[in-house]
Amino acid sequence: MELGNVSQPTYGPGPEAPGSSTPGLVGMVHGFLRLVQPNALPVELIADFGQSQSEEAIGEQVQQLLLYELGFLVCTAIGLLFIILMPLVGCCFCCCRCCGNCGGHMYQKQGRRMGCRRRVLWASVLLVSALLLAGDVCAFVSNTRFSQAVCGTFPNVNNTLDNVRTYVASIPQQINFIIDSSDVPLGHANRSLQDVGPNLGGMIVLGIRRSTDGALGSLQSLLQGMETLAAAFGSIASTRLHLEELQRNYSRRLASLRDGLNQTLQRCGHPCGSVSLDGLAFSANFSTIPGVERQLEALGDVSGSNIASDLKKVNSTLDTTPAKVQEQSQDVVTKTQDQLGLIRQEIRSWQEQLPLLEVEENIGAFVSNATSVLEEYKEPIITLDRLRWSICVLLCCMVLLVVLCNIFGLLLGPLGLKESVLPTQRSSLSNAGGNFFMAGVGFSFIFSWLLMLLVLITFVLGGNIYMLICESWRSQQLFQLLDTPGLIPGFNLSELLGQEGGTANFSEIYRQCQRDAALWQTLHLDQTVSLDELLNISQYTGEISTAFEKMNITLSPISLLSQSQRDLLLNASRAGQPPDFTLSLEQLDQNVTQGSLLDLATELEQLADKGTDVKKDLKADARKLRELNKEMQMSFSGPLQSLKENIHSVQSRAAQLEAQTKAALDKARETQEFLDREMANIIKNDTRAFLEELLDFFETYISWAKNRLTGDVARCKPIAQTLDNVEAITCNYILDSLNAFWFSLGWCTFFLLPSIILAVRLAKFYRRMDTADVYSDLGFAGHPHSTSTKSPDHPQSISPLLPRHRGDGQRLLHLLRLLPGRWGAGWDPPAETPTPIPIM
Repeated sequence: MELGNVSQPTYGPGPEAPGSSTPGLVGMVHGFLRLVQPNALPVELIADFGQSQSEEAIGEQVQQLLLYELGFLVCTAIGLLFIILMPLVGCCFCCCRCCGNCGGHMYQKQGRRMGCRRRVLWASVLLVSALLLAGDVCAFVSNTRFSQAVCGTFPNVNNTLDNVRTYVASIPQQINFIIDSSDVPLGHANRSLQDVGPNLGGMIVLGIRRSTDGALGSLQSLLQGMETLAAAFGSIASTRLHLEELQRNYSRRLASLRDGLNQTLQRCGHPCGSVSLDGLAFSANFSTIPGVERQLEALGDVSGSNIASDLKKVNSTLDTTPAKVQEQSQDVVTKTQDQLGLIRQEIRSWQEQLPLLEVEENIGAFVSNATSVLEEYKEPIITLDRLRWSICVLLCCMVLLVVLCNIFGLLLGPLGLKESVLPTQRSSLSNAGGNFFMAGVGFSFIFSWLLMLLVLITFVLGGNIYMLICESWRSQQLFQLLDTPGLIPGFNLSELLGQEGGTANFSEIYRQCQRDAALWQTLHLDQTVSLDELLNISQYTGEISTAFEKMNITLSPISLLSQSQRDLLLNASRAGQPPDFTLSLEQLDQNVTQGSLLDLATELEQLADKGTDVKKDLKADARKLRELNKEMQMSFSGPLQSLKENIHSVQSRAAQLEAQTKAALDKARETQEFLDREMANIIKNDTRAFLEELLDFFETYISWAKNRLTGDVARCKPIAQTLDNVEAITCNYILDSLNAFWFSLGWCTFFLLPSIILAVRLAKFYRRMDTADVYSDLGFAGHPHSTSTKSPDHPQSISPLLPRHRGDGQRLLHLLRLLPGRWGAGWDPPAETPTPIPIM
């Protein structure tokens, strides 16, 4: 009986990842978060938080939570300090420069290593700008990926919920398959009842034939042997008569031929005197062969009896047994079919009693509620995400603006700078490069605190949620929290799954579903509903058993042999023994005639060849002898051979006949005794076997239904896959993108500080100075000297330098001679020594 397997539904694809991917950046974010939060999730603390009534205990719990969040608190404090101090530092820096300090005085002291310092600063600003650009690109990508993840969350969640709906919808279908499969055993049982005659009757006949076939076969073999023996005896008798007739006929012909030869030999005279005619006579007397009339009579009595027909009646009685069983079991079949109808109704009622359908309804309602909530908040969330995306893009553009200012400064400054030109005479291109650096510094001070504010908010939200949910999910510490009843307001897993007593364990259910276990095992529904009691149909099978026990099947008596038939067979086996054929066989082995007719013919031909007077008569007699010999050989060879074979046959068969008869009669007697004693038991046992076969259909079905309900129905791998999909959507798509965004933006914000410092320092090398500090390798006595002048654009504001050491005045005079214009060559100093004027 093939019941088949429960088919499993086909589910849709998993969640679709956002288009862009930054695995290296995400790995850096995870490493940073684990560095910030190295502690394991305090499961017991979170589960017990707020349950204690004493203020001291609550304060201790708060202290432990703050200690757990220490890394995030430190980072938050640093961020707040940055947000507060950065604008203040920017204002102070601006005021300081307006007062001519902090590099605000347009004067740059010249020295021997000015070019080297400028190149180092240029390379440093280039490196910092590259890092800012890389972080900004990552921020752009992460921001876009976050929006893709948020927008893709709804179709991904809908696909996931569709898989849950498919799973939930498959539960009643699988249960209906199990219930509908009951038609298979019911159909087998009904067909067995309809064919109770061939089925049960065939079993009874087979049980009877196991004992009767041996006896019937022995008796039929015995009858066939006796019939064969009788035929052999009949052949012996007929052959004997035929041989006697041939012997009489050929005896007359031999006598006539002998008389003719005697006359011929007498006319021949002395030459033929040696010829003897004694061989022209039969050597055997076939009339002396013993008769077999008594044996034929005894065996004929067996053949004429009705033993064979009685044995055929036994087979015909067995052949009519199925029809009698069919007729005598109609009432039982009707009652049993009524019970089959009740069993069908009982099996149909299982669908309402199985707790899986209640679980299906609860999960279906939960999925529908989740779908409606998603649809309700879909548009507001997408709208807010667009606004968030625009703000984040704007702030990323601020970073990009700083990077562009630095890039323009790095490009324009070196292009417009000439080392031989005084700082006060630098080109507009070089001056623009320095101004771009200062613009970037200004933008950095203006927007850095906003960037840090955004970084701080997203860091606190995204980082904490990731560590609390995603990391604890992967370490399965979150399952311990979810197992805590009442931790999530309005969510009760036991009520959702229809379990009483709140015994549902989330972590155990998840692990079982990952192994694709059936929902019956996962939820331990056997503790709620006993399948043995639910699938119990013993009351109906008991009624069927009672009906079959009351069924009475009566068959015609079977008699193999009567006593007279036994005596007849035994007497025939004794009377059928053959007479003594020893002398007859010796005669049959001799030649038919006493002498060889061919030898006599040859002798006569030899005498005729000697030229006697009766030559023609001798040759004629020789020819007659040869013809007679040929005719006798043809006439006697067949009957003689047949007679010998039949004699040997009856001797061999008759030797075993009596023993075979006794064995067959003993087996028939034992079989008859067995049938008389065990016929009722055979019918009873075969009826019980038929009943067990009938009930085995239902036992097999009940066992199969239990195995399918506990092993195949509602395999919950889709539930675990749904949770994994939600985890992937939340952690891998949304939170990883959010965390990558604040990490990238924080990266940019951090590198704005060295960008500010280096840009301010590098801008001095490209901006046009108001006061020049000229450095030259030409001097007196091999000493280098420098001088400071006002810009030639403002000759009225010349401020001479105060000599700083001995010989500075001479260097200044030498430098003035080198200057063009009215300060140019050929200028001679006044005769008097100039009075030093202090530096302004």
